[in-house]
Amino acid sequence: MRPNFVETSNVRAFYGALKKVNERGAEEACLVVVDGKPGLGKTTTINRWCAQTGSVYLRAQKGWDYSWFVQEMLAELGVDPESIRGRRNRFARVLAELGDRAERAALRDQTFGIVIDECDLISARGEIMEGIRGISDLKFLPTILIGMGSLRDNLRKFPQIESRSPNKVLFAQATLEDARALIEGRCEVPVAPDLVNYVWKASRGFNREILDAIAHIERFGMRVDIDQTGVSIDDMIGQPIMTDRVTGKEIFVTGVL
Repeated sequence: MRPNFVETSNVRAFYGALKKVNERGAEEACLVVVDGKPGLGKTTTINRWCAQTGSVYLRAQKGWDYSWFVQEMLAELGVDPESIRGRRNRFARVLAELGDRAERAALRDQTFGIVIDECDLISARGEIMEGIRGISDLKFLPTILIGMGSLRDNLRKFPQIESRSPNKVLFAQATLEDARALIEGRCEVPVAPDLVNYVWKASRGFNREILDAIAHIERFGMRVDIDQTGVSIDDMIGQPIMTDRVTGKEIFVTGVL
C-alpha cells in the first residue's frame, strides 16, 4: 500500500478550522474541538499535522489529575518533571517552553499548537479543563481537543471553555468521493469503479475499513492478471474484502450491495 496522505473532506474541514483560528478576532478563541467515531481518520490527520508543525501531542489518561497533566506536558516538551519542584514552578516552565517553541515556529511561518487526544476521558473534570484553558489563554496557542462522542456535551458544562471553542469539526463517514480518493491514492493496483462503490458501501464510510479493503484488493490484484479497468466486483466474487467492526468476521464480496 502506498504511504500517501490523502486529503479527504474531513481533512479539509480540519484545516479549515485551523485557518479560522489563525484569522480569529478574539485571541482567546483558539480552541478547536475535533470529534467523531473511531476509524474516520482523526489520528492520521492529527499526527500528520503534529509532524509538520512540531506541535505537542498528549494522549489523555483516565486517571489524569491536574498535576499529572502538567507533568506529562513537561515530559513531552523534553523537561524532566522531577527536576522542578512545586506546582507553580512546573506551570511556569510549561508556559516558558511553549512560548519558546511558538516563537521558533513563528520565525518559520508555521503554526505551533497543543493536541490533547482522547479528551473524552477528562472533559468532565473541571480542574484539568480549566488548566488547559489557562495555558491556552496565556499563550493564545491553537489547542486541539479530540474526542469520540461526549466531548462536545461535556464542554457545555464549562461556559468559559465552550466560548473559546467556536471552531468544531465533526469527522464524518467518508463520501463516495473520499473513498475513491483513498483507493486511488493508496492502492497499488487499479480498482474498477464498481468495486470502489462496493467498498464504500460495505465500509459504511469508515476509513479504517476502506484501508483494510485496499490491502485485500492489492493482495488479490497482484496474484492475477487484470485489465486496464482494474480489479472489479466480478473478479473478487467470493474473496474477503474487509473485517466487520461489529462482528469481527470477514466480509466477502458477494455482488452488488
